[in-house]
Amino acid sequence: MKKFRKVLDGLTTSSPGGPIGSPSCGSAAGTPTAAPTPREIDVQETLISENFQLCKTVRHGFPYQPTALAFDPVQKILAIGSRSGGVRILGRPGVDCYCQHESGAAVLQLQFLINEGALVTACADDTLHLWNLRQRRPAVLHSLKFNRERITFCHLPFQSKWLYVGTERGNTHIVNIESFILSGYVIMWNKAIELSTKTHPGPVVHLSDSPKDEGKLLIGFESGTIVQWDLRAKKADFRIYYDEAIHSVSWHHEGKQFMCSHSDGSLTLWNLRNTTKPFQVTFPHGKIQKDGRKESCKPILKVEYKTSRSSEPFVIFSGGLSYDKAGRRPTLTIMHGKAITVLEMDYPIVEFMVLCETPYNNEVQEPYAVVVLLEKDLIVVDLTQSNFPVFENPYPMDIHESPVTCTAYFADCPPDIIPILYSIGTKHKKTGYSQKEWPVSGGTWTLGSHTYPEIIITGHADGSIKFWDASAITLQMLYKLKTSKVFEKPKPGEGRAAELVEEDPFAVQMVSWCPQSRIFCVVGISAHIILYRFSKYDANTQIVSLEVRLQCEPEDVISPSENENNPCFTEPGSHSPQPHHQHPASPGNRTPEGMKDSVPCLKVKDRMVRVPPGYQSDLVIQLLWVDGEPPQQITSLDINSAYGLLAFGNCNGLAVVDYLQKTILLCMSTLDLYGATDPYQRLTRSPRRNRQSTSGINWCFVSYFFVSVKGPGRKLSLPTDLKTDLESRENSFSRSRSSSVSSIDRDTKEAITTLQFGESYGRKSDALPTPCLWVGTSLGVVLLIPMSIPTDQEERMEEAVTIGPSGAVLMLKGSVLRFGFLDCMGALIQSPYEVWRDLNAPEDPDRPRRRKLVHFSPSSSQDACGEGHLAVVCSERQAKVFLMPSQSCLFVHNITESSFVLRADVVSVCNSVCLACFCANGHVMTLSLPSLRPLMDVNYLPLTDMRIARTFCFTNGGQALYLSSPTEIQRITYSQEMCDNLQEMLGELFTPIETPEAQNRGFLKGFFGGNAHTFDREELFGEAAAGKASRSLAQHIPGQGGVEGMKVAASGVVGELARARIALDERGQRLGELEERTALMMTSAETFSKHAHELMLKCKDKKWYQF
Repeated sequence: MKKFRKVLDGLTTSSPGGPIGSPSCGSAAGTPTAAPTPREIDVQETLISENFQLCKTVRHGFPYQPTALAFDPVQKILAIGSRSGGVRILGRPGVDCYCQHESGAAVLQLQFLINEGALVTACADDTLHLWNLRQRRPAVLHSLKFNRERITFCHLPFQSKWLYVGTERGNTHIVNIESFILSGYVIMWNKAIELSTKTHPGPVVHLSDSPKDEGKLLIGFESGTIVQWDLRAKKADFRIYYDEAIHSVSWHHEGKQFMCSHSDGSLTLWNLRNTTKPFQVTFPHGKIQKDGRKESCKPILKVEYKTSRSSEPFVIFSGGLSYDKAGRRPTLTIMHGKAITVLEMDYPIVEFMVLCETPYNNEVQEPYAVVVLLEKDLIVVDLTQSNFPVFENPYPMDIHESPVTCTAYFADCPPDIIPILYSIGTKHKKTGYSQKEWPVSGGTWTLGSHTYPEIIITGHADGSIKFWDASAITLQMLYKLKTSKVFEKPKPGEGRAAELVEEDPFAVQMVSWCPQSRIFCVVGISAHIILYRFSKYDANTQIVSLEVRLQCEPEDVISPSENENNPCFTEPGSHSPQPHHQHPASPGNRTPEGMKDSVPCLKVKDRMVRVPPGYQSDLVIQLLWVDGEPPQQITSLDINSAYGLLAFGNCNGLAVVDYLQKTILLCMSTLDLYGATDPYQRLTRSPRRNRQSTSGINWCFVSYFFVSVKGPGRKLSLPTDLKTDLESRENSFSRSRSSSVSSIDRDTKEAITTLQFGESYGRKSDALPTPCLWVGTSLGVVLLIPMSIPTDQEERMEEAVTIGPSGAVLMLKGSVLRFGFLDCMGALIQSPYEVWRDLNAPEDPDRPRRRKLVHFSPSSSQDACGEGHLAVVCSERQAKVFLMPSQSCLFVHNITESSFVLRADVVSVCNSVCLACFCANGHVMTLSLPSLRPLMDVNYLPLTDMRIARTFCFTNGGQALYLSSPTEIQRITYSQEMCDNLQEMLGELFTPIETPEAQNRGFLKGFFGGNAHTFDREELFGEAAAGKASRSLAQHIPGQGGVEGMKVAASGVVGELARARIALDERGQRLGELEERTALMMTSAETFSKHAHELMLKCKDKKWYQF
């Protein structure tokens, strides 16, 4: 615990550690102020660097750009591979694990070691990886890199330790799963086909062992050649040469027939008794045309042939539609007996897999579901019902239903808010799902002891808002709100909305939510704000609309007619109440030149509308077109339920709205807010009408670029390359902070970048705190605006709130991002709020509804240190702590010189507070408060995508999140305590389950069905029989299978303290056995081959991972 003492004598205007020549922090003009009474502040800071550590916790959403699918039928867990090298492993709700290949190569294929707690991945860089799933954070045990051949297909027979690997050259290699070493046994393509064949058969596209005899391997080549290879005799049993390319092969469980899917949209059924021609050829979707020819069809990419005891076999395939049916959606076809069902999908099918009751390929399969992996969705179809309904997906796979444009994260919410939102949201859920339980039910997960209510809010391009329950590292949809319902539907290609934003006129830019009062505010791309109140009752309501004319031309002459149309421009210190009625918004309101003027971008519904329970619109605020120019987008917003006020700003100025009285209190340009205290000497210009910015940098876009404003067209775009944005950002900063910083071109618009209501001291002479609005601008200026708000409820609804800029100005480097307030003991001061009350609830004469306000006054707990509070201000470049009301700068810290801060928040961690920052160079930092000591600085995530900048947000409890891809939310923690407890919070992927016993085959089946059970792969593929593989063919790479690597991977914690604790927990006989087994596997190949067979016989009842 460190104690900081700071004696304030009022003579210094910045801390001694501040940079030379930094802007003054004292008075408005930058001159030293009269010394206040000397005062001593004692702040005991409890946070130290050991309290912080950065690590990923969990990833939510649909895997971006999926490529592969696998299912363990015994453990009942599902794995999905992606193009970026990620692997998501899913079980029952709460069991959700994300792994990432270091290479970043696309995952081509996944193979579970069924009921073994392991997974094999084949990647596009021709490397095989073995993952250990018997730990909460899976780790790679072995890797095998092929040097001369490209991997195209893998197959691992059930309960086998030998993996078949097919390559692009047509060869088949065999890998020992235990040691991950290549066997010397190779099936070369030229031996598999007849010597008389002149052409290469193409890459291997299929490998499978015969259900009838494990010693027979079926190899499918792309060109249409199929070979059954006798592994013992090392020769082909039969060869099939078909003239259509093969995409997939599937066996009948008896091993007497198999089915192939082809590139011409046909299915062929082959009988092993006669392989000269197919037993049956069908074109499921190819009709016979009038001229007698078949329709040409698209390829059938995959087929599965599954048998059932109680009904006809299932033939399930993807593709195969005729080419002439343009515009048809991707389909999955289910052929069951004579019935053919075609299921249309919303997105292209990447892969599908039929789930069966048995893991044995030589038993009746009994299919019960089909998992279909689409490009942007995951669905599971119930095969046990004739109408084939889909299961309700318990995972949050629809985050990206409409592109996410903003996020907000709230930890430690009021405990009653989640059940209420859930109860409202369930009323609008879809129906028609299968009544059976979700079939992917593997793993175990418990709630854990370190849980508290958390809510994530996502805003979307279509104007929808989604509330998610994020408690206990899970994610569940609570409630969905559609903001577009407030407006009339814009006609396609015409109207004001189309001219401003063609694609997404309702896209959400930012949200502001007060969980205690349940007031919710949405800012949209069309320069509109919607205020919502929460009610448990439906209601008929008329939406109130306010229209604000916010422009930045203070030198222009305003004619009387303009004044009439623009009553919201007021003098400092005055108020301008507006009538309560809805403002007319006629599209015909134009200037004589035909330019639009005083019209909003969207048309609010002007009729009575019935609104369901939940969030109901209370007020809509729209900025107006001015002289043919669309309104600038809103860059900052704050709402306070105790004051009943809403403030917002853009690059033209600031507006304050009384949402209780539905009036505009203040609407003026940023320059007018300064009055006589403008810290910059602006270059004056002659008045000029309709002028656009000519300085080359539009501050509205530069200073707040992560709102995703891109140029005058102002479409909500999701760019992937930030290089130009970052360069312009750096250039603009150097330009604005040059040696002539006091001389600012009047065309450079100063945007309002952040706003915060709170109890503070608007003037140095104030003895008591009053309601204030803190305003931060893109030029690093902080303005304090005090307000006078009637306290009595009746007076508050009738008397006007008065607002007047006080002239108090503070200065920082770079655009101001965040405010925070502490009392003189260093504790966080929360903003006052109103306790939620349902305005639509029936009246109770005994208990009249009154506003109940909760205030957190800065002076309430400061008898020892006197009155006042600390204000934390963070900008793009630096952070400062001021003492109020003297406005003295106590501490200053230059956060970054080479980059800039994208997101900053004052958050509570470990019963204390700190300042958390995320920089454009990828660094995540925490600073102590109030001393601004660096506590953590981790180079975590290089900013390569606009999406990360727009969605990164911190919250209390040491947590943060961002959109790691267009479809996934990544949550991280910067708290050491949470890192330590993460193991307890994560789900277990592997559960000890007895492998189901194989069915009794009976004497006759066993006698005539071949010697399948006596087939010993070890005798064929082991080094003693097959010899060593060429060293140049593949390279073995040990993974984190060593004891130290296993410990780190299992914990997810890299601190020395955590390692020591894990070592204590894991000591004992079990760890000793693991070390012995690991050491044994690392010995030379010669020693291993000598003893491997002896060891297998000795320990045949144990699995390899139990040693």
